[in-house]
Amino acid sequence: MDNSNQSPGDNSQGTFKKTPWTLIVFIILVIIAIGFAWQYTGNKPAPVVVVEKPMPTPVIEPEPEMIVTEPVQEPEPFEIEEIVEEVAPVEVQLPSLDKSDDWLKVKLPEITWRKELLTLIVGEDMIRRFVVFTDNFAQGIVAYEHSPFILPKIKFSPEADSASLQNINGGVVAAPQDVLQWSESSSERFSLYVDLLRSMDSDTLVQWYEEIKPLVNEAYSELGYEDDFTNTLQDAITRVLDMELPKSSMALVHPSVMYKFADPELEALPDSDKLLLRLGKENLLVIKSILLEIHEKLAQQKNGVN
Repeated sequence: MDNSNQSPGDNSQGTFKKTPWTLIVFIILVIIAIGFAWQYTGNKPAPVVVVEKPMPTPVIEPEPEMIVTEPVQEPEPFEIEEIVEEVAPVEVQLPSLDKSDDWLKVKLPEITWRKELLTLIVGEDMIRRFVVFTDNFAQGIVAYEHSPFILPKIKFSPEADSASLQNINGGVVAAPQDVLQWSESSSERFSLYVDLLRSMDSDTLVQWYEEIKPLVNEAYSELGYEDDFTNTLQDAITRVLDMELPKSSMALVHPSVMYKFADPELEALPDSDKLLLRLGKENLLVIKSILLEIHEKLAQQKNGVN
């Protein structure tokens, strides 16, 4: 059969039959392409963005400021005027002179640390004894019956000496006699009296004397004096301070009950001076040093010097 005899309507039907298959194949290819594209691009992880941490900015500490310290100007020293309040002296209530012994027995222990030595003081008419004995002593007299102290219980005992009176004072003697030598150990019987005086402070003694001075002057006026007893006390102290010890040893004789100095010049001394000689060199030096302080303080008070 000859194909040339087919009509046009038959060609269009063949073309229509071919076209749908071509379109279907094209669509399938597109789908496959999309699948491949999704497989290789859709599942691929997103690129990791690395964020670099910024480097820390170094902290620049400010330099410490230079602190300029200005020199502190110290205030000029100024004198502080010391205000001294005048304290009125406490008036001591004194007893009468006749009743002063009991009052003194209470006061005496306050001025010494050797209270056991107060037994050396006679406890009757103490102020009168002190005044009378001092008044006599200032005149070179020793009033033993008015002594403010009890007499030593140890008896005087000189040492025997082979020398004779011809060897004393250039040999001017009437007849040879046994001569006794004065021993410094004989002066030890006065040591307790010196210790009592040494245990008393000179300032305290003078102050205490000023307190009882009205009673002292009253007792002094009983002797007929009208002046201040302090003058007489200073005269008695001066007699002690002026006393000089002999350079040579003192020899004694015993013609009767009483011992006498073998040297006529020593025997001619006032009784007050001979008493000082019997005290011994060491005791006399101690007494002089104490009485010198008292004498100066009495003079200061007398002249109004504190």
